[in-house]
Formats: sequence, C-alpha cells, structure tokens
Amino acid sequence: MTSTALAAATISAAARQLGTSQPTLGRQIKAIEAQLGAELFRRQARGFVLTQTGADLVGPANAMRDAVRQITLTAAGQQARLEGTVRITASVAASAMHLPPIIAKIRKLEPQIAIELVPSDDTRNLLYREADIAVRMYRPTQLDLITQHIGDIPLGVFAARSYLAERGTPTSVIDLMNHDFVGFDRNTAIIEGFAEAGIRIDRNFFKTRCDDNIAYWERVRAGCGIGFAQVNIGRNDPLTVEIDLGILLPTLPIWLTAHEAMRQTPRIRRVWGLLTEGLKPLVS
Repeated sequence: MTSTALAAATISAAARQLGTSQPTLGRQIKAIEAQLGAELFRRQARGFVLTQTGADLVGPANAMRDAVRQITLTAAGQQARLEGTVRITASVAASAMHLPPIIAKIRKLEPQIAIELVPSDDTRNLLYREADIAVRMYRPTQLDLITQHIGDIPLGVFAARSYLAERGTPTSVIDLMNHDFVGFDRNTAIIEGFAEAGIRIDRNFFKTRCDDNIAYWERVRAGCGIGFAQVNIGRNDPLTVEIDLGILLPTLPIWLTAHEAMRQTPRIRRVWGLLTEGLKPLVS
C-alpha cells in the first residue's frame, strides 16, 4: 500500500489501484504517518504532493513491496498438492490456434487443476504473478526465470484457393512479386524478412495491412492476397494452398517460461509438462 500511495498522484488514484476506498486509504496513510512520526504527503489544490520525507521513502517502500512479492512467490512455490489454478499467458494467435486442444487435454487428465488463459501480445511479468507460465515466441532474458526451448515452427507462403483461381499460381520469385500480399501495419517483421532475402519493400507494398495475427490469417483465407503462416496452420486449412518456390523462410521459436520459485510447484510442473507435450507436434 505504501509504495502505491507514494507513487500515485492523488489519493483517489492510489485507492483505485489498490482496490480500496479513498477514505480507507486516507486513514491508513494517517496511521502510518503517526507511526513514523513524520508527514509523508502535503495537500495542494490539485491533490497531494510528497514531502521530502515521503520522497526519501519511495525507494525503501518499493524494496519492501518487492520483498513481499518474493515471499509470496516462494510460499506459493511450496504448495504440494496437484490442484489449484495455473495461469498461462500466450500471444493472441497461440491462445486461439494452438492452446485450446492442449488445455482441453490438461482438464481431462487433471480435473483438479483450473486453467486461466491470458491472450496477450504484451510481455507479462512473471515475477509479479501476472502469469505462472508464459508461452513465448522468443527467448525471455529476465533474471529468476526458467526457460525451455520447445523447438522452432517452420513458416510457409500461402494463398487462398479462391485467390489463386482468379490470379493464377506464381511459378517463380519474380512472378510472386507481381501478386498482392497481405501485410502488417506497424509491425516490420515481414519487411525485415524480405530485406534479408535481398528484396527491398516498404509497407505500401502490402495492399491490405493489419497487425493482429488472427485477422491477418483470415484475410489470407478470404483471398485478399498471398501471406505467410505457420505451416501446421496453413497446410491444415482447406481454404488455402502452400506456394513452394524453394524460398528459405525463418522459423518461429517456442519457449516455455516460469518463475524459478514456482517451477517446481506440482500443479505448475504438471501443466508445464503437458504444454511441452502438446506443443511439440508444432515444431520441426
């Protein structure tokens, strides 16, 4: 509570972050000030500002907050029963396309374990228990994390059958470049991939653009143009055909990550193993 109150601009803002009421937080601050014998905040017309004493306490308060979180993590990691909740975070695309059948199998094999799935393309901080296990398409580098490389997913070039029926199937790289492509908006991954192949393009090369991977693939399936996809997705889609011109494409790595204090918790260790087993068929 103290670190949040010290960091927030107003008492009401701090109360919202802590999930409590403004009067309750105000009373708690007064109690802390009385206990310390020092004024931490000074009221002004637009809210509260830190006194010098309050500013000096921001660092120690943050350290205390982190220590409490570490104690919580360590204590949670000692839970011995194969039951409870495991919170998994993964990209939106992986959450929608890969994890549902794996989670269904986990629920069948371990009915006492509840699964919370957090689809997000943002990095979730495992140190603060925003997730127990993360499925990443890159290798995390934070300290205190355990990682496992599951493998690399091959990528391919695909187009809808309807698109190829109208525009024809390209037979060479030169022919390929005369077709419409589905691209990203602000994400530069495809542009960088073309550059590595010696082909210079910019975002205007793509006549339809969107950064959401699920929406991206749906546009390929609808016939908006040629696009890129994980081969296990494209080859299993009856609406699309792989275009194989011998182009060497990069692969997409899969990493499992968990906080080292939680990794040996029985329920997390069990879900980790089942995720590994379920994701293995996706990799080359």
